[in-house]
Amino acid sequence: MAGTRRIGFLLFDGVKALDYVGPAEVFVEANQATKAYEVVLLSPSGAAVTTSVGGGVAVSSSAADAPPLDTLIVPGSERAPSVFVTDELLTAAATLADRAGRVVSICSGAFVLAELGLLDGRSATTHWKFTDDLARRFPRVDVQPDRIFVRDRYVATSAGVAAGIDLALALVEDDLGAATARRAAQGLLIYLRRSGEQTQFSAPLRAVAVPDSPVRVITELIAQDPSYRHSVISLARHVNISPRHLTRLFQDEVGMSPAEYAASVRFDLARSWLEAGCSVAQAASDAGFSSAEALRRTFVARLGVSPSAYRRRFRTQIDVAAPTATMVSSGT
Repeated sequence: MAGTRRIGFLLFDGVKALDYVGPAEVFVEANQATKAYEVVLLSPSGAAVTTSVGGGVAVSSSAADAPPLDTLIVPGSERAPSVFVTDELLTAAATLADRAGRVVSICSGAFVLAELGLLDGRSATTHWKFTDDLARRFPRVDVQPDRIFVRDRYVATSAGVAAGIDLALALVEDDLGAATARRAAQGLLIYLRRSGEQTQFSAPLRAVAVPDSPVRVITELIAQDPSYRHSVISLARHVNISPRHLTRLFQDEVGMSPAEYAASVRFDLARSWLEAGCSVAQAASDAGFSSAEALRRTFVARLGVSPSAYRRRFRTQIDVAAPTATMVSSGT
């Protein structure tokens, strides 16, 4: 397979199956058009491993016997990092990383890279369940808790499960161009590849749905018309409590003030309009921002990119969205 890129997945007992199967299928799908990748499954000892779903998986070789890799990918586990990150796994990862062009982690696989010092001085992410622990244990890592994936030079990290697919598609785009990445996404019936700047969950998913809580009433009110400029006073009046008490309830149940929550919902709405192909001015207007400049400032503050740059990243995917939808609806 001369000229191919060798992608190695380092598996271990308890590995989360979707963390490696999803990204691996992206590279296999890209091969339908290019034959550009060789996907190899490895384990520390070369023995078969047992995944999170209980099935046994055979591997090609041990880490010590594996050939050099273009990309090393370390998946995560539902088990605590203190349990699955063993000395044997760290030794295997170090051996493979020393001979790899780039190193990638999925979900809590970031703890393996962090233990090896590969994330020191870099930005990184992991599944939201583990971000606090990663930041606490490894203070030299710039943990980005709300990103679905982060690339910092030759090291990339992602949140769990589906985010690993997004990162794999981004790597295919780096290697082979946007057209090949689009074809791979279409082949897997993925409607739209998300950029790394997207959050792991939107503002409504952060809200705790407490039955009969005034917060529940207010979040539903905001959801009915996110662009409407509610004030804390008017929201408090709607549920017959004081603004101070409403703010305290929001902090307890959602972790932010009513104003911050409403702003996050408007931001998510504007971002969805941009992803759908709307202009920056139209997205700002429809989401309730006072101007396109106000939206620009918000995007730069939250994501570090302008809304126009964010929109451009989706333009090529938007171009193929309709054909993809047609294929899904027709069953082909």
